[in-house]
Amino acid sequence: MIIQIINLSDIEVFRKYSARYKIFREVYTIDLLGLEIRDVEAKLADKIKKIILKEREICYKSTRENKNVDLLVTASVTNFKELSKKILAAGDEDLGYKVVNVIKKFEEYDNKIYTIGKRKFAFNRPYVMGILNVTDNSFSDGGLYLKTEDAVKHAIEMINDGADIIDVGGESSRPGSEGITAEAETERVIPVIENVLKEKPDAIISIDTTKSSVAEKALKSGAKIVNDISGFNFDPAIVEVVKKHEAAYVLMHIKGTPKDMQTNPHYNDVVSEIYDYLFEKITVLKTIGISKIFVDPGIGFGKRTEDNFELLRRLADFKSLGCPILIGVSRKSFIGNTLNLDVDKRDTPTTVVESVAIKNGARIIRTHNVKNGVQVCKLLNELS
Repeated sequence: MIIQIINLSDIEVFRKYSARYKIFREVYTIDLLGLEIRDVEAKLADKIKKIILKEREICYKSTRENKNVDLLVTASVTNFKELSKKILAAGDEDLGYKVVNVIKKFEEYDNKIYTIGKRKFAFNRPYVMGILNVTDNSFSDGGLYLKTEDAVKHAIEMINDGADIIDVGGESSRPGSEGITAEAETERVIPVIENVLKEKPDAIISIDTTKSSVAEKALKSGAKIVNDISGFNFDPAIVEVVKKHEAAYVLMHIKGTPKDMQTNPHYNDVVSEIYDYLFEKITVLKTIGISKIFVDPGIGFGKRTEDNFELLRRLADFKSLGCPILIGVSRKSFIGNTLNLDVDKRDTPTTVVESVAIKNGARIIRTHNVKNGVQVCKLLNELS
Protein backbone atom coordinates (compact mmCIF):
# COMPACT_ATOMS: atom_id res chain seq x y z
CA MET A 1 0.00 0.00 0.00
CA ILE A 2 1.39 3.39 -1.05
CA ILE A 3 -0.20 6.77 -0.30
CA GLN A 4 0.41 9.96 -2.26
CA ILE A 5 -0.98 13.49 -2.18
CA ILE A 6 -1.62 14.71 -5.72
CA ASN A 7 -2.25 18.22 -6.97
CA LEU A 8 -5.44 17.99 -9.04
CA SER A 9 -5.71 21.73 -9.67
CA ASP A 10 -3.75 21.26 -12.91
CA ILE A 11 -6.59 20.68 -15.38
CA GLU A 12 -4.61 18.15 -17.42
CA VAL A 13 -3.85 16.13 -14.29
CA PHE A 14 -7.50 16.36 -13.27
CA ARG A 15 -8.57 15.03 -16.68
CA LYS A 16 -6.18 12.11 -16.40
CA TYR A 17 -7.52 11.11 -12.99
CA SER A 18 -11.10 11.79 -14.13
CA ALA A 19 -10.68 9.20 -16.87
CA ARG A 20 -9.21 6.64 -14.48
CA TYR A 21 -11.72 7.12 -11.66
CA LYS A 22 -14.74 8.40 -13.64
CA ILE A 23 -14.85 11.73 -11.80
CA PHE A 24 -17.50 14.27 -12.79
CA ARG A 25 -16.21 17.57 -14.20
CA GLU A 26 -18.21 19.52 -11.57
CA VAL A 27 -15.84 18.30 -8.82
CA TYR A 28 -12.97 20.40 -10.20
CA THR A 29 -11.78 23.42 -8.21
CA ILE A 30 -8.60 25.45 -8.51
CA ASP A 31 -7.21 24.19 -5.17
CA LEU A 32 -8.29 20.56 -5.42
CA LEU A 33 -6.02 17.88 -3.95
CA GLY A 34 -6.23 14.11 -4.16
CA LEU A 35 -5.22 11.56 -1.54
CA GLU A 36 -4.54 8.36 -3.46
CA ILE A 37 -4.23 5.03 -1.62
CA ARG A 38 -2.79 2.54 -4.09
CA ASP A 39 -2.73 -1.24 -4.38
CA VAL A 40 -5.11 -2.10 -1.51
CA GLU A 41 -6.74 -5.52 -1.09
CA ALA A 42 -10.36 -5.34 -2.21
CA LYS A 43 -11.86 -6.19 1.20
CA LEU A 44 -9.80 -3.53 2.98
CA ALA A 45 -10.56 -1.03 0.23
CA ASP A 46 -14.30 -1.49 0.77
CA LYS A 47 -13.82 -0.91 4.50
CA ILE A 48 -11.78 2.25 3.89
CA LYS A 49 -14.30 3.54 1.37
CA LYS A 50 -17.15 3.13 3.87
CA ILE A 51 -15.27 5.16 6.46
CA ILE A 52 -14.55 7.89 3.91
CA LEU A 53 -18.12 8.09 2.65
CA LYS A 54 -19.42 8.13 6.23
CA GLU A 55 -17.43 11.33 6.71
CA ARG A 56 -19.18 12.73 3.63
CA GLU A 57 -15.97 12.90 1.65
CA ILE A 58 -15.90 11.91 -2.00
CA CYS A 59 -14.08 8.65 -2.68
CA TYR A 60 -13.46 7.02 -6.06
CA LYS A 61 -12.37 3.49 -6.79
CA SER A 62 -10.32 1.90 -9.59
CA THR A 63 -9.59 -1.82 -9.81
CA ARG A 64 -6.16 -3.06 -10.88
CA GLU A 65 -5.38 -6.07 -13.07
CA ASN A 66 -4.34 -8.00 -9.92
CA LYS A 67 -7.82 -7.30 -8.46
CA ASN A 68 -6.37 -4.95 -5.85
CA VAL A 69 -7.87 -1.49 -5.67
CA ASP A 70 -6.75 2.15 -5.87
CA LEU A 71 -8.79 4.71 -3.94
CA LEU A 72 -8.84 8.45 -4.53
CA VAL A 73 -10.23 10.98 -2.05
CA THR A 74 -10.68 14.53 -3.35
CA ALA A 75 -10.61 17.24 -0.69
CA SER A 76 -8.27 19.63 1.13
CA VAL A 77 -5.41 18.88 3.53
CA THR A 78 -7.70 19.85 6.43
CA ASN A 79 -10.25 17.27 5.28
CA PHE A 80 -7.52 14.65 4.93
CA LYS A 81 -6.45 15.27 8.53
CA GLU A 82 -9.98 14.79 9.82
CA LEU A 83 -10.30 11.66 7.74
CA SER A 84 -7.11 10.19 9.20
CA LYS A 85 -8.52 10.68 12.71
CA LYS A 86 -11.69 8.81 11.76
CA ILE A 87 -9.70 5.96 10.24
CA LEU A 88 -7.71 5.69 13.48
CA ALA A 89 -10.92 5.80 15.53
CA ALA A 90 -12.37 3.02 13.39
CA GLY A 91 -9.51 0.78 14.54
CA ASP A 92 -7.33 0.72 11.45
CA GLU A 93 -4.23 2.19 13.09
CA ASP A 94 -1.79 1.10 10.38
CA LEU A 95 -3.63 2.98 7.62
CA GLY A 96 -4.50 5.89 9.89
CA TYR A 97 -0.91 6.52 10.89
CA LYS A 98 0.26 6.11 7.29
CA VAL A 99 -2.18 8.82 6.18
CA VAL A 100 -1.11 11.06 9.08
CA ASN A 101 2.54 10.56 8.14
CA VAL A 102 2.00 11.39 4.46
CA ILE A 103 0.07 14.56 5.33
CA LYS A 104 2.82 15.61 7.75
CA LYS A 105 5.55 15.10 5.12
CA PHE A 106 3.55 17.10 2.58
CA GLU A 107 2.84 19.99 4.93
CA GLU A 108 6.34 20.15 6.42
CA TYR A 109 8.25 19.73 3.16
CA ASP A 110 9.80 23.19 3.37
CA ASN A 111 10.79 22.72 7.02
CA LYS A 112 13.32 19.96 6.33
CA ILE A 113 16.87 20.63 7.57
CA TYR A 114 19.97 18.50 6.93
CA THR A 115 23.38 19.07 8.47
CA ILE A 116 25.99 17.97 5.92
CA GLY A 117 29.61 18.37 6.92
CA LYS A 118 29.83 21.65 8.80
CA ARG A 119 26.94 23.19 6.93
CA LYS A 120 23.24 23.35 7.69
CA PHE A 121 20.92 23.11 4.68
CA ALA A 122 17.44 24.50 5.39
CA PHE A 123 15.18 23.47 2.54
CA ASN A 124 12.78 26.36 2.71
CA ARG A 125 14.97 27.61 -0.14
CA PRO A 126 16.83 26.07 -3.10
CA TYR A 127 20.55 25.28 -3.39
CA VAL A 128 22.92 24.86 -6.34
CA MET A 129 24.94 21.73 -7.08
CA GLY A 130 27.69 22.35 -9.62
CA ILE A 131 28.45 19.54 -12.08
CA LEU A 132 32.08 18.47 -12.39
CA ASN A 133 32.53 15.73 -15.00
CA VAL A 134 36.02 14.24 -14.77
CA THR A 135 35.29 12.21 -17.89
CA ASP A 136 36.24 11.98 -21.52
CA ASN A 137 32.76 11.43 -22.98
CA SER A 138 30.07 13.25 -20.99
CA PHE A 139 27.43 14.72 -23.30
CA SER A 140 28.13 18.38 -22.51
CA ASP A 141 31.69 18.82 -21.26
CA GLY A 142 33.40 15.48 -21.77
CA GLY A 143 37.18 15.86 -21.85
CA LEU A 144 37.27 19.46 -20.60
CA TYR A 145 38.13 18.51 -17.02
CA LEU A 146 39.76 15.11 -17.41
CA LYS A 147 43.07 16.46 -16.08
CA THR A 148 43.10 16.85 -12.31
CA GLU A 149 44.40 20.42 -12.38
CA ASP A 150 41.67 21.50 -14.83
CA ALA A 151 38.96 19.80 -12.77
CA VAL A 152 40.16 21.37 -9.52
CA LYS A 153 40.35 24.81 -11.12
CA HIS A 154 36.79 24.49 -12.41
CA ALA A 155 35.51 23.28 -9.02
CA ILE A 156 37.06 26.31 -7.29
CA GLU A 157 35.52 28.59 -9.91
CA MET A 158 32.08 27.09 -9.28
CA ILE A 159 32.48 27.45 -5.51
CA ASN A 160 33.52 31.07 -5.93
CA ASP A 161 30.48 31.58 -8.18
CA GLY A 162 28.24 30.41 -5.34
CA ALA A 163 27.85 26.63 -5.75
CA ASP A 164 26.68 25.05 -2.50
CA ILE A 165 27.75 21.53 -3.51
CA ILE A 166 30.23 20.21 -6.09
CA ASP A 167 29.17 16.92 -7.67
CA VAL A 168 32.27 15.05 -8.89
CA GLY A 169 31.76 12.20 -11.35
CA GLY A 170 34.32 10.05 -13.12
CA GLU A 171 32.03 7.89 -15.28
CA SER A 172 29.75 9.21 -18.00
CA SER A 173 26.06 8.34 -17.76
CA ARG A 174 25.06 9.81 -21.13
CA PRO A 175 22.60 7.67 -23.13
CA GLY A 176 24.42 4.77 -24.80
CA SER A 177 27.57 5.10 -22.70
CA GLU A 178 29.60 2.11 -21.55
CA GLY A 179 30.81 1.82 -17.97
CA ILE A 180 34.41 1.98 -16.78
CA THR A 181 36.18 0.03 -14.05
CA ALA A 182 36.10 1.10 -10.42
CA GLU A 183 39.89 1.51 -10.55
CA ALA A 184 39.74 3.93 -13.50
CA GLU A 185 36.90 5.88 -11.91
CA THR A 186 38.77 6.12 -8.60
CA GLU A 187 41.92 7.38 -10.31
CA ARG A 188 39.91 10.18 -11.89
CA VAL A 189 37.90 11.45 -8.93
CA ILE A 190 39.95 10.98 -5.74
CA PRO A 191 42.79 13.40 -6.61
CA VAL A 192 40.17 15.99 -7.56
CA ILE A 193 38.28 15.65 -4.29
CA GLU A 194 41.47 15.78 -2.22
CA ASN A 195 42.83 18.83 -4.00
CA VAL A 196 39.56 20.76 -3.94
CA LEU A 197 39.34 20.21 -0.17
CA LYS A 198 42.95 21.34 0.26
CA GLU A 199 42.00 24.70 -1.23
CA LYS A 200 38.44 24.83 0.15
CA PRO A 201 38.34 22.70 3.34
CA ASP A 202 34.67 23.49 4.05
CA ALA A 203 33.47 22.66 0.53
CA ILE A 204 30.63 20.15 0.33
CA ILE A 205 31.58 17.47 -2.17
CA SER A 206 29.22 14.92 -3.65
CA ILE A 207 30.54 11.82 -5.37
CA ASP A 208 28.53 10.85 -8.44
CA THR A 209 29.00 7.07 -8.60
CA THR A 210 27.13 3.78 -8.60
CA LYS A 211 30.06 1.79 -7.18
CA SER A 212 30.50 1.08 -3.47
CA SER A 213 34.31 0.99 -3.68
CA VAL A 214 34.46 4.41 -5.33
CA ALA A 215 31.98 5.82 -2.81
CA GLU A 216 34.06 4.39 0.06
CA LYS A 217 37.27 6.06 -1.14
CA ALA A 218 35.52 9.34 -1.91
CA LEU A 219 33.88 9.55 1.51
CA LYS A 220 37.20 8.73 3.18
CA SER A 221 38.73 11.56 1.15
CA GLY A 222 36.16 14.04 2.46
CA ALA A 223 33.06 13.79 0.26
CA LYS A 224 29.79 14.08 2.22
CA ILE A 225 27.15 13.00 -0.29
CA VAL A 226 26.76 9.97 -2.55
CA ASN A 227 24.83 10.69 -5.75
CA ASP A 228 23.83 7.28 -7.12
CA ILE A 229 21.95 7.30 -10.43
CA SER A 230 21.10 3.60 -10.02
CA GLY A 231 19.10 3.84 -6.79
CA PHE A 232 21.48 1.19 -5.36
CA ASN A 233 20.42 -1.29 -8.05
CA PHE A 234 23.84 -1.61 -9.70
CA ASP A 235 25.78 -2.15 -6.46
CA PRO A 236 23.55 -2.69 -3.39
CA ALA A 237 26.59 -2.50 -1.07
CA ILE A 238 26.79 1.23 -1.72
CA VAL A 239 24.10 1.92 0.90
CA GLU A 240 26.17 0.21 3.59
CA VAL A 241 29.03 2.55 2.70
CA VAL A 242 26.68 5.54 2.99
CA LYS A 243 25.46 4.33 6.38
CA LYS A 244 29.01 3.66 7.65
CA HIS A 245 30.12 7.21 6.87
CA GLU A 246 26.79 8.81 7.92
CA ALA A 247 26.68 10.44 4.50
CA ALA A 248 23.75 11.97 2.65
CA TYR A 249 22.37 9.98 -0.28
CA VAL A 250 20.79 11.05 -3.56
CA LEU A 251 18.27 8.41 -4.60
CA MET A 252 17.58 8.63 -8.32
CA HIS A 253 15.20 6.77 -10.62
CA ILE A 254 16.56 5.23 -13.79
CA LYS A 255 14.89 2.82 -16.20
CA GLY A 256 17.53 0.35 -17.34
CA THR A 257 21.19 1.39 -17.59
CA PRO A 258 22.86 4.34 -19.34
CA LYS A 259 23.62 2.02 -22.27
CA ASP A 260 19.98 1.05 -22.91
CA MET A 261 17.81 3.49 -20.94
CA GLN A 262 16.60 5.44 -23.99
CA THR A 263 15.58 2.33 -25.93
CA ASN A 264 11.80 2.81 -26.12
CA PRO A 265 11.08 3.70 -22.46
CA HIS A 266 7.38 3.51 -21.58
CA TYR A 267 5.20 4.38 -18.58
CA ASN A 268 1.48 4.05 -17.98
CA ASP A 269 1.70 6.87 -15.44
CA VAL A 270 5.23 8.23 -15.12
CA VAL A 271 4.61 10.18 -11.88
CA SER A 272 2.93 7.45 -9.85
CA GLU A 273 5.32 4.75 -11.12
CA ILE A 274 8.40 6.75 -10.16
CA TYR A 275 6.82 7.84 -6.86
CA ASP A 276 6.18 4.19 -5.96
CA TYR A 277 9.74 3.25 -6.90
CA LEU A 278 11.19 6.02 -4.74
CA PHE A 279 8.82 5.22 -1.86
CA GLU A 280 9.95 1.60 -1.73
CA LYS A 281 13.62 2.58 -1.91
CA ILE A 282 13.25 5.21 0.84
CA THR A 283 11.68 2.58 3.06
CA VAL A 284 14.75 0.37 2.61
CA LEU A 285 17.17 3.24 3.25
CA LYS A 286 15.42 4.35 6.42
CA THR A 287 15.23 0.77 7.69
CA ILE A 288 19.02 0.46 7.57
CA GLY A 289 19.50 3.87 9.20
CA ILE A 290 20.07 6.36 6.37
CA SER A 291 18.16 9.54 7.12
CA LYS A 292 19.60 12.32 4.92
CA ILE A 293 17.98 11.36 1.62
CA PHE A 294 17.37 13.41 -1.51
CA VAL A 295 15.05 12.16 -4.24
CA ASP A 296 15.69 12.70 -7.94
CA PRO A 297 13.06 11.52 -10.46
CA GLY A 298 15.86 11.14 -13.02
CA ILE A 299 15.04 13.58 -15.80
CA GLY A 300 16.38 12.08 -19.04
CA PHE A 301 17.27 8.72 -17.53
CA GLY A 302 14.95 6.32 -19.34
CA LYS A 303 12.27 8.93 -20.08
CA ARG A 304 10.71 10.32 -23.22
CA THR A 305 10.53 14.08 -23.75
CA GLU A 306 6.88 14.13 -22.69
CA ASP A 307 7.72 12.15 -19.54
CA ASN A 308 10.34 14.72 -18.55
CA PHE A 309 7.92 17.60 -18.94
CA GLU A 310 5.19 15.84 -16.97
CA LEU A 311 7.60 15.10 -14.13
CA LEU A 312 8.67 18.75 -14.02
CA ARG A 313 5.09 20.03 -14.10
CA ARG A 314 4.13 17.66 -11.29
CA LEU A 315 7.20 17.81 -9.05
CA ALA A 316 5.00 18.85 -6.12
CA ASP A 317 3.43 15.38 -6.23
CA PHE A 318 6.71 14.02 -4.84
CA LYS A 319 6.59 16.21 -1.71
CA SER A 320 4.73 13.60 0.33
CA LEU A 321 7.81 11.35 0.12
CA GLY A 322 9.24 13.70 2.75
CA CYS A 323 12.68 14.15 1.13
CA PRO A 324 14.07 17.26 -0.59
CA ILE A 325 13.81 17.00 -4.37
CA LEU A 326 16.96 17.26 -6.50
CA ILE A 327 16.59 18.01 -10.20
CA GLY A 328 19.13 17.78 -13.00
CA VAL A 329 17.91 19.27 -16.29
CA SER A 330 21.05 21.11 -17.31
CA ARG A 331 21.59 21.14 -21.11
CA LYS A 332 19.70 17.85 -21.49
CA SER A 333 18.42 16.52 -24.78
CA PHE A 334 14.72 17.06 -24.05
CA ILE A 335 15.48 20.80 -24.07
CA GLY A 336 17.52 20.49 -27.26
CA ASN A 337 14.86 18.36 -28.96
CA THR A 338 12.06 20.77 -28.04
CA LEU A 339 13.89 23.91 -29.17
CA ASN A 340 16.17 22.36 -31.82
CA LEU A 341 19.28 23.59 -30.01
CA ASP A 342 22.79 22.18 -29.87
CA VAL A 343 24.12 21.40 -26.41
CA ASP A 344 26.25 24.57 -26.21
CA LYS A 345 23.15 26.74 -26.79
CA ARG A 346 21.00 25.34 -23.99
CA ASP A 347 22.03 27.38 -20.93
CA THR A 348 19.27 30.01 -21.17
CA PRO A 349 16.42 27.49 -21.61
CA THR A 350 18.02 25.39 -18.86
CA THR A 351 17.65 28.38 -16.54
CA VAL A 352 13.97 28.70 -17.45
CA VAL A 353 13.30 25.03 -16.72
CA GLU A 354 15.28 25.18 -13.46
CA SER A 355 13.15 28.16 -12.37
CA VAL A 356 9.96 26.20 -12.95
CA ALA A 357 11.40 23.16 -11.16
CA ILE A 358 12.23 25.25 -8.08
CA LYS A 359 8.78 26.83 -8.12
CA ASN A 360 7.29 23.32 -8.20
CA GLY A 361 9.35 22.00 -5.29
CA ALA A 362 12.96 21.32 -6.33
CA ARG A 363 15.35 22.20 -3.52
CA ILE A 364 18.64 21.37 -5.25
CA ILE A 365 19.34 22.10 -8.90
CA ARG A 366 22.25 20.19 -10.41
CA THR A 367 23.65 22.41 -13.12
CA HIS A 368 26.60 23.16 -15.40
CA ASN A 369 26.15 26.94 -15.32
CA VAL A 370 26.49 27.77 -11.63
CA LYS A 371 26.30 31.54 -12.14
CA ASN A 372 22.90 31.23 -13.77
CA GLY A 373 21.71 28.77 -11.14
CA VAL A 374 22.72 31.04 -8.27
CA GLN A 375 20.93 33.99 -9.87
CA VAL A 376 17.77 31.93 -10.32
CA CYS A 377 17.82 30.87 -6.68
CA LYS A 378 18.40 34.42 -5.40
CA LEU A 379 15.58 35.86 -7.50
CA LEU A 380 13.11 33.17 -6.53
CA ASN A 381 14.02 33.60 -2.86
CA GLU A 382 13.11 37.28 -3.16
CA LEU A 383 9.87 36.49 -4.98
CA SER A 384 8.67 33.78 -2.58
